[in-house]
Amino acid sequence: MNRQLLVPVHRTLPWGAVGAAGGAGLLLAALTRTGEMGERLSLPLLRAAVLAFALGLVFLLDDPARHTTATVPTPRPVRVALRTALVVPAAAAWWTVALLLVPPDVRPPVGDLTLEAGAAFVLAVTAAAAVVRFTEVTRPGLPVAGGLLTTAVLALLLWPERWALFVAVEDKRWAAAHDRWAVLLAAAALAGMLCTREPLRRGAWRPAR
Repeated sequence: MNRQLLVPVHRTLPWGAVGAAGGAGLLLAALTRTGEMGERLSLPLLRAAVLAFALGLVFLLDDPARHTTATVPTPRPVRVALRTALVVPAAAAWWTVALLLVPPDVRPPVGDLTLEAGAAFVLAVTAAAAVVRFTEVTRPGLPVAGGLLTTAVLALLLWPERWALFVAVEDKRWAAAHDRWAVLLAAAALAGMLCTREPLRRGAWRPAR
């Protein structure tokens, strides 16, 4: 059954949105090669590139026909897992290219930045899954993108220093910050799995018409 779903699911994925977000992210990563200023900003630019790609991933679960496909025999968790699995290779390839665009002598620690990117990507998909789970919205991408962007800005401005996530490489809190990123990734993955269950029918929020 999953193999039979592979082609139709692949065709319905929002490759345009993911591609546009990925292109914007690679452009940001490429700015690290524009001179001394770009090199000094390599870490913020890479983080901005990750955010750009994450904004594309929030469209992954957009499905205008979600209410007509609710009765298909394949469970929703399987369908969501399949959509996610199809995007994972593209995300991995994109991240590899983004890292390679940064000059090696100013490239931040790859493992730690990959952890940040993974957490951001999982959070993006989880947020979309939560909207599908608790509402009847068929296209969660746009509102989730706005919420993710707002959350990222607020986190930069208001996040408590004692639990800092966005720190510089030379900051003594770097290791502790990435312990928190690991916890965030695990929590987001768990929440995402819970949110892939069939949407709530009773008491689900309905957007105003």
